[in-house]
Amino acid sequence: MSEEINLIWKKIRSEVKILSDNEPILSQFYYSMILRHQSFIPSLSFILSNILGNKMITNSFLQDTFEKLYFSDISLIKSVVKDMYAVYNQDPVINHYSSILLYLKGFHALQIYRMSHQLWKMGRKSLALFLQNTVSVLLSVDIHPAADIGYGIMFDHATGIVIGETALVENNVSILQSVTLGSTGKTIGKRHPTIREGVVIGAGAKILGNIEIGLNSKIGAGAVVLSSVPSYSTAAGVPARIISKSIEINS
Repeated sequence: MSEEINLIWKKIRSEVKILSDNEPILSQFYYSMILRHQSFIPSLSFILSNILGNKMITNSFLQDTFEKLYFSDISLIKSVVKDMYAVYNQDPVINHYSSILLYLKGFHALQIYRMSHQLWKMGRKSLALFLQNTVSVLLSVDIHPAADIGYGIMFDHATGIVIGETALVENNVSILQSVTLGSTGKTIGKRHPTIREGVVIGAGAKILGNIEIGLNSKIGAGAVVLSSVPSYSTAAGVPARIISKSIEINS
């Protein structure tokens, strides 16, 4: 496992030990979720499985499934760490990595999507769809397992995010609550948007159809985007129009 993963795990444990001392009533919670685990993967798998487990499928089965997926493909856990960095660096209310791991449902929904996507690619589509549906019901985030989402992603607040089957979201994208990456319902094949690297999508924006939001662009809150947006642009309104453009600066 990479040194980067070990470093963030040590940071999380250090934070939680201090938090536990400061708030003894939560000491058992912190112990169960983090301190009793020897490494990051078992802790994360335990946290995610406790969100999803019910009478029909046990926490222990889900935890074991998630751990096997993480250990079989180290890129999955590396994406988790990059997602955590994205949230820590961009969300001004976050000052502990442990808060991301324990409390942020957007982070949780994204990591469970990553599990469902891996299962989908393995042909385990029934379990992938089960995870999608359960997250939709419990966390109000609905991401089709076939959607392709990169790393360094921040779902801020996350409630109401919907991402369709053929959507592509590249790395380092920030998506606020109630955003839809949807289809117009008029086409087959690639029918959902492509979101290029560095894009920020404001709360309540709807981006519909096989269109592209270009590199480092911004979509305003409440915008309805029905046509492609060039790189380094800002689009807003209903229907959305380009309200500003910036010039790429080459270093």
